[in-house]
Amino acid sequence: MANTFSDLGLEISIVKSLTALGLKQPTSIQEKVIPVVLKQKEDVVALAKTGTGKTAAFGLPLLQLIDVEKSTIQAVILAPTRELGQQIFKNLSDFAVDNPKISIASICGGIPIKPQIERLKTTTHIIVATPGRLIDLIKREAISIKDTSYLVLDEADEMVTALKEGLDSIIKEIPKTRRTLLFTATMPGTIKQLVQNYMSKHVVHIEADMATVGHQGIDHQYVVVKPIEKLEVLMHFLNTKQGERGIIFCKTKAAVNKLAKNLAINKFSSGALHGSLAQAIRDRIMGQFREGHISILVATDLAARGIDVKEISYVVQYHLPDTYDAYVHRSGRTARAGAKGLSLSVIQEDEVNDIPDLEMELGISFSEMKKANARALEENNAILWARKIFKTKPNRDVSEEFKTEIKTIFHHLTKDELVEKMIADHFNQTSVATSKPVVPKKKKK
Repeated sequence: MANTFSDLGLEISIVKSLTALGLKQPTSIQEKVIPVVLKQKEDVVALAKTGTGKTAAFGLPLLQLIDVEKSTIQAVILAPTRELGQQIFKNLSDFAVDNPKISIASICGGIPIKPQIERLKTTTHIIVATPGRLIDLIKREAISIKDTSYLVLDEADEMVTALKEGLDSIIKEIPKTRRTLLFTATMPGTIKQLVQNYMSKHVVHIEADMATVGHQGIDHQYVVVKPIEKLEVLMHFLNTKQGERGIIFCKTKAAVNKLAKNLAINKFSSGALHGSLAQAIRDRIMGQFREGHISILVATDLAARGIDVKEISYVVQYHLPDTYDAYVHRSGRTARAGAKGLSLSVIQEDEVNDIPDLEMELGISFSEMKKANARALEENNAILWARKIFKTKPNRDVSEEFKTEIKTIFHHLTKDELVEKMIADHFNQTSVATSKPVVPKKKKK
């Protein structure tokens, strides 16, 4: 195994940038891919889990292979979402900080196109693009990729699923003599078809740490719930993860909005992310999540691509995904860069039979998380109720006379006595519909 990036044949200037970023030892995928890209001429298909350093695996050798004496675009990197494209652009810019002659441009959708057109009038060696925006620029004749030597398809399995027509038209614009580097976390039939249709017959296939596709370092669990208690069980789980960051996956945009609204009502620090949101809103929410201002992201599968936050300690499948590949991508948001993480699936009784299928197909093992009992859920609801009271803004319209009258009622109570009475009243109110009130256990002193 290569101990340093220098051992892989990378130039001193690139290694210097990596050292400044705290990157000293290559990951498995980097160790296998970088020498092939640098020293060989074949196309590459690389199968590696998310969070293993794929961007550096293709980005570092590309930076070294760029001819800065030429002013044409030499490398096109395609990503399925703007968030992933921005992450790749940032990483490449950081890697190239000691190579200022290399010009990299981000031309992703969701932002005004005119500044991008102006940017492309200057020398550009590498572009990081989403297919839709790149097609738009080609149609406007604002960009030429006819001299491209390298085409990179990152998260290719998602690319061909969602954007196949756009991908076809882009590939037609690029010379057949190009080298294509394809990176994917899964190998569905659509990827195999793409390799057959658009890549050379002599392809180097590389796999890294794929013995367990479900990601090393991830604890896969499931909890079985009734439909009526699904939200309560989720909120109980989230309260055990206070101070940690996580992502909750839903199947649809409507489900994302509904769940995010419920979490906000219960004062969880959360935000929603899906494709129908304006790009400015998506950027703001992602910024808040990356910077730690919100701790929970509720998202659809595609919107969550490109989230490269190392400190995500858990992901929740609020709805099981439709495909095994989607489960791999979801769970891969946690346990990144060698960390540990939890992937929890909140399922109903009729979905329990799906678990063995996931285990067999992905080579992973699930354990069942014991569902919180009725008393624990009721106590958790009381904690949420108390949190809402704590975060409620005072009503400035209430008269002083009224406030004085209320204070007079409570003035002889201590703080502890008042809290005890409020808790008792809360449980009385919430247990009206039951024959036997749920009373929380007294904690031992």
